[in-house]
Amino acid sequence: MKRWHALGLTVPLLAGLAHADYRLETLTEGLEHPWSLAFLPDGRMLVTERPGRLRLIEADGSLRDAPLAGVPEVFAEAQAGLFEVMLAPDFDDSGWLYLSYAYGDISANNTCLARTRFNGEGLSGGEVLFCASPAKRGAAHYGGRMALLPDDTLVLTLGDGFDYREQAQNAGNHLGSLVRLTLDGRVPDDNPFLGDDGARPELYSMGHRNVQGIVYDAARDELLINEHGPRGGDELNLIQPGANYGWPLTTHGVDYTGAQITPFRELPGLTPPLLHWTPSIAPSGMALYHGDAFPDWQGDLFVSALAGQQVRRLVREEGRVVEQQVLFEALDSRIRDVRVGPDGYLYLLTDHADGALVRVVPAS
Repeated sequence: MKRWHALGLTVPLLAGLAHADYRLETLTEGLEHPWSLAFLPDGRMLVTERPGRLRLIEADGSLRDAPLAGVPEVFAEAQAGLFEVMLAPDFDDSGWLYLSYAYGDISANNTCLARTRFNGEGLSGGEVLFCASPAKRGAAHYGGRMALLPDDTLVLTLGDGFDYREQAQNAGNHLGSLVRLTLDGRVPDDNPFLGDDGARPELYSMGHRNVQGIVYDAARDELLINEHGPRGGDELNLIQPGANYGWPLTTHGVDYTGAQITPFRELPGLTPPLLHWTPSIAPSGMALYHGDAFPDWQGDLFVSALAGQQVRRLVREEGRVVEQQVLFEALDSRIRDVRVGPDGYLYLLTDHADGALVRVVPAS
């Protein structure tokens, strides 16, 4: 049995479920590098495509031919593009939805957050709420995931810009951080760095590399993220306001050349990961399962993986990951996102030029 490391402990890596236990259904094809999925109250779905398009999928899985107009202007190059779509908590009344995306050009760009109204057929009244600074060169490491907290604030994940990793330890910018905002883009009056003249007031945590999965677990009152390590050292982290998660002062990975980034895996004052994946699986999306379709999965985390071409099911007990399970390798695809639908099924987005939306349903 393979094992993966968590805080110096060994975590059993279980075999995947037998194919008799679930069935994979391809609902929608022809999506260009789909990135994020949101479920509409009427059974339809919104999907972002990294090149800058927001697509509408009917309840039966058919793809609306024309993308929705009104998406902000997106810088689309390499890892840059349109990222997450998320409905506002009062979407039924307000029609607001949130979009994260890369702005600018190859010489000066970063991650932005905007909101716009969706009336069931189109977008209108868009406004930019936040743009990470400084603008930097290149087209890598943007973060771009979002989560809502129960106090009606929003957490947006960011990246270190790849070539700017040392800036993840600089609270004077947004690189390599999480930021927390009100739903209209203001700084909450209890943000942990507020009042520090040397820090950006939006910061919620720092010392991250490229955070691409985020989940708020209401039952445990926990905010969890996953982030890409370099060559190895992908992490699952439990977020505490104001905490520093170490990058690049600490890591379980090495540079892509094989060179050492740091000799330290832990340091005093820096928060270690709950779990690290070495070698890397390249974690992308993350979902918390609650539903009736798969009772054995209640409360488990699901982490989609790009390089690993799989989904990891993480079983937790008393704040620790005690088991991992590899799922859906039969797709033979990079998996960009994993979501739990209102029907209790899992939904997967495959990250390809001809990507797909796949539904996971019980076999019986």
